[in-house]
Amino acid sequence: MPSLCRDCLTQFETAQRCPKCASPRVLSHPELAQLSIAHMDCDAFYASVEKRDNPELRDKPVIIGGGRRGVVSTACYIARIKGVRSAMPMFQALKLCPEAVVVKTRMDVYVQVSKQVRALMEELTPDIEPLSLDEAFLDLTGTEKLHGAPPAVMLARLVKRMREEIGITGSIGLSHNKFLAKVASDLDKPRGFSIIGKAETDAFLHDKSVRMIWGVGPAAQASLDKAGIKTFTDLLRWDRKDLNARFGSMGERLFFLARGQDRRRVSAHAPVKSISKETTFNDDTNDTDILDGHIWRLAEQVSDRAKAKSMAGRVVTLKLKRSNFSAISKRLSLGDATQIADRIYRTARDLFAQVGDQGPYRLIGVGISDLVGEDQADISGDLLDPDANRRAKAERATDKIREKFGSDAILKGRALR
Repeated sequence: MPSLCRDCLTQFETAQRCPKCASPRVLSHPELAQLSIAHMDCDAFYASVEKRDNPELRDKPVIIGGGRRGVVSTACYIARIKGVRSAMPMFQALKLCPEAVVVKTRMDVYVQVSKQVRALMEELTPDIEPLSLDEAFLDLTGTEKLHGAPPAVMLARLVKRMREEIGITGSIGLSHNKFLAKVASDLDKPRGFSIIGKAETDAFLHDKSVRMIWGVGPAAQASLDKAGIKTFTDLLRWDRKDLNARFGSMGERLFFLARGQDRRRVSAHAPVKSISKETTFNDDTNDTDILDGHIWRLAEQVSDRAKAKSMAGRVVTLKLKRSNFSAISKRLSLGDATQIADRIYRTARDLFAQVGDQGPYRLIGVGISDLVGEDQADISGDLLDPDANRRAKAERATDKIREKFGSDAILKGRALR
């Protein structure tokens, strides 16, 4: 059976250890040299970056996120053993793992590391579809002649270089379509490399839970449970017409996924629909100064992400959640798209002025949508605000200083509130 050493990248026939370096990290599969659709997922990305930059954290449980009323952005695998999960309320995470070290997010650092990973992927193929900062689909079809090695070898080399050159690890899923590649990447984390071949697809899926399907959330799961659909075998009992009648467009997708079929191509130009950031407070607040400071910080973080992606948004959105969990959402379409933090802030601040007295609030969020390239951003300026262009130029200059000396090199006074 074709085999690959994940450490020295030697190819050989089946063996428990690599015949060249004696490593036990051997990958064997009948279709090892035939599959080319992959999903790469960095392992506990934010936490891995923090441990890389602070070796004292290496053997400690680390949680990335806000205060006690915030939520977990990422937890390292030591914390996950205790039950900590992404999106879990911080107070719950600290009950499960009271010894955890909580680290605030450093989005500018994560964006830079993500760019480094992306550069390594681009050396393999131009067909990359990023899903977030830390994961992407890759299509390596037809690249074997270029690289002199099958996709599996190049993917093993990718995560090896990530570890050695960037200092973080990743897991690979390799299969014959996007759905199964993403499923495979979750099978053996961290530092995993799993393969689901064409010949084994039916046998692999038949007893698996439909919760494995990416995008099936709680509401969809409840609908499937009500229909008696818990596994892929249950799905196979339904014909295409009945699935469409019961679940609409999702039924069509379920019909094909039940058979391990996914016709979606890896698209390097899959559109990002929005860029947003939110924060949950330690204590409910209706203090205008405090909320104003948060709106600025969120606008700046959204702006940083937009600039990192070379994008801008025509619509600014403000999200508020009250102490009783009821939500308020306000949005405003701009004359032209923007990626300038000052303009995002001022628009969100005007939206807040319309609803600010309806608190106290436990969460606030700012976002932009209707995205376009940065070449279409901030072209006409604001005729009602003659100082807007001057502030935009000052912000661009500030960006260069922060890029050179760090994100905290310059702070606006309102950000300290």
